[in-house]
Formats: sequence, structure tokens, C-alpha cells
Amino acid sequence: MFNKIIIEYPDTLPDLLQESPEEFEREAKMAMAVKLFELKRISSGIAAEMVGMDRVSFLFELHRYGVEMINMESEELASNLENA
Repeated sequence: MFNKIIIEYPDTLPDLLQESPEEFEREAKMAMAVKLFELKRISSGIAAEMVGMDRVSFLFELHRYGVEMINMESEELASNLENA
């Protein structure tokens, strides 16, 4: 089950970005999911679910936002490798 939020924005914003209103809203939803993932507030699976795509596709889209696929500190990654 999903909840909805409503975000107000100027009618002219999609045109300024050369996008349709639907493209702009999809991009805004993706940006929110990416940022929450980058801040380690949600997993990549939850983020992907938010935007209606599979996890692998979401991870491959992260480069468009300058976000690393693996969102771990080097110590955390080393610990995970040791415990694998």
C-alpha cells in the first residue's frame, strides 16, 4: 500500500526544464528516492519500489544523480567482505 504526497510547483517549471508535467513529476519522485537512499534513510529496494522499477534498474540510474551504487564507508565495506 502506498501513501501520496502533493507538492506544489509553478505551472511553468516543466516547460523551463523542457519536460512534460508527467516527466517532471517522475523525475522529482526519482530525485527524492535517490536522495533518501544516498542519506541511508531507505534501502535500494524500497527506493526502487517508490519509483516503480526493479532494484537493479534503480541502482543503474544512480550515476545520473552522482550517487554511488554502493553506499558504504570503506570500513563498513571491509567489514562486510570479512564477514561474507
